[in-house]
Amino acid sequence: MIIRKSLNPPIPYSSRLHHFSLPRPAHRALHARASPPPIPAPTPFVPDASTFLSLIGRGLSQHAAKISTWESLFSLTSTQLRDLGVEPARSRRYLLWWRERFRKGVFGVGGDLKHVHNGEAEVRVLEVPVALPPTQGAGKGRSGPGRDQGQNIPLPKSAPVAGGISPAVLPPARVKMMVVNEPPRDQDEEETVVARGPKVPVPRLEDLSPVEGMRVKGPRTIVGPYIYPVKGTGGSVAKIRVQEGMWEVRRGVKVDGGERRKVQVRRKRLLEARKSTRK
Repeated sequence: MIIRKSLNPPIPYSSRLHHFSLPRPAHRALHARASPPPIPAPTPFVPDASTFLSLIGRGLSQHAAKISTWESLFSLTSTQLRDLGVEPARSRRYLLWWRERFRKGVFGVGGDLKHVHNGEAEVRVLEVPVALPPTQGAGKGRSGPGRDQGQNIPLPKSAPVAGGISPAVLPPARVKMMVVNEPPRDQDEEETVVARGPKVPVPRLEDLSPVEGMRVKGPRTIVGPYIYPVKGTGGSVAKIRVQEGMWEVRRGVKVDGGERRKVQVRRKRLLEARKSTRK
């Protein structure tokens, strides 16, 4: 056995005490001093706690009597929810997860609606003219004044005002179809709007916000989840109402015991099938 001398000299005992000190107990007190997160304001589509529990699904609406106020919904901790009887633990985690999403402004379908009455909102297709630059308005292979040169095309005085531009002279424009949320109209008001036609002022594109999760398919048909087309409108007007589980994120389904037990379960099933065929 060959013993080699160490090249580094040994550290004296006094120096060891200088370099190595006893650990001090750590105190986790910063989280107790932190202020609680702010409570978000209710939205027109989600006005109270019971509606929120109904929207996120997974049977949490049965605990609406235990979480009756909006402040308690966004202030109760996981331990307090357990004491109230919100079981199992995955339901509490799911509720806390959706609570943080709502606090950050992440909603499900219909969460961004502004005009809601008794849990029901109306959406409709709106045609908004979008002015194009003069270079994009030039037609290819066409002749006529203002086409090849990309100049402004004079429009009739009855044309609607779009984007604050004078209706007398507008650049070549295209129409953008948007699904917007507007206050519900009665039959007389709807007929008046249709009769006025182009005299109705068209809002600017910057002032409009399309409804998330909905789009226009075909000429004027609204497509989206949980919508009900209004009869006689050709699909251009639809209604959406609060339903149980609209925002629910469904749990996955285990197939053959899940990923960890899949091989074992399938092997056992194969052996049982072979035994049954031998008999």
